Amino acid sequence: MTDSAIAKASTQIAAAQAGAPFIKSFFDAPTFTVTYVVHDPETRHAAIIDSVLNFDPASGRTSFSSADAVIAYVEEKGLTVDWLLETHAHADHLSAAPYLQQKLGGKIAIGEHIVTVQQVFGKLFNAGSDFERDGSDFDQLWKDGDQFQIGNLHVTVLHVPGHTPACIAYVIGDAVFVGDTMFMPDYGTARADFPGGDARTLYHSARRILSLPPETRLFMCHDYLPAGGRTDYVWEATVEAERSANIHIHDGISEDDFVTMREARDATLDMPRLILPSVQVNMRAGHLPPADDNGVTYLKIPVNAV
Repeated sequence: MTDSAIAKASTQIAAAQAGAPFIKSFFDAPTFTVTYVVHDPETRHAAIIDSVLNFDPASGRTSFSSADAVIAYVEEKGLTVDWLLETHAHADHLSAAPYLQQKLGGKIAIGEHIVTVQQVFGKLFNAGSDFERDGSDFDQLWKDGDQFQIGNLHVTVLHVPGHTPACIAYVIGDAVFVGDTMFMPDYGTARADFPGGDARTLYHSARRILSLPPETRLFMCHDYLPAGGRTDYVWEATVEAERSANIHIHDGISEDDFVTMREARDATLDMPRLILPSVQVNMRAGHLPPADDNGVTYLKIPVNAV
């Protein structure tokens, strides 16, 4: 069966070699997260991908240094922000999309399967009837194969579940922003043991991305540094490099071998430090839960439920 979304993306990548996007990365060391500002050099229209709201779990305080660095860059370059794009509902950091939207404009967007995440975690956090589980907190929900533009840059959306049900990758010009689907070749792939995650599904999603042209640039959402390996943080690779050297899913790794490895590895991993605050904010498109009648906003910690 022809994969029409991959065919669209491959055609786009081939056509983009003469007009690649300009990409600026911002690394948030406490969460090992990379935020990207991607813009069209001709029109200076831009998108911000996977932004970070600083959060101190000990005090419960939010702050904006990471987002403010992005704002300063956008203003310095004279960019117009059209989109605030999320690859998925992150479990390791809070999204700054609403703050950036207030300061810079743009629409907040994520994959349509966020509704599955909202249903699962809305129940876990007992979010109540005021929390709509229909994706309406976001301005746009993408389907697999959807296409849109950032200025003159063509964008194709790929649904790549496995880490979460809602994971998507954005193919912008000749570059793919893969979210947590995979990491640098020496670190491997994302875990698949969160609610709705599935190692077998992740295998197919990763191999789908790796079916794109070998010269395609891949940009990761995180770099955690491999144990006993390099000491410098990096987050850009190519399809060719991942296919030849990714320690979990290089060419020749079978689906069954990958699933066995991934499930065994996931069983040894602790939950991310910020998963509980992150998910209940990110399932709301980065908005904090409504304040109680005393005017204070609270984040819930379900006990013995995760």
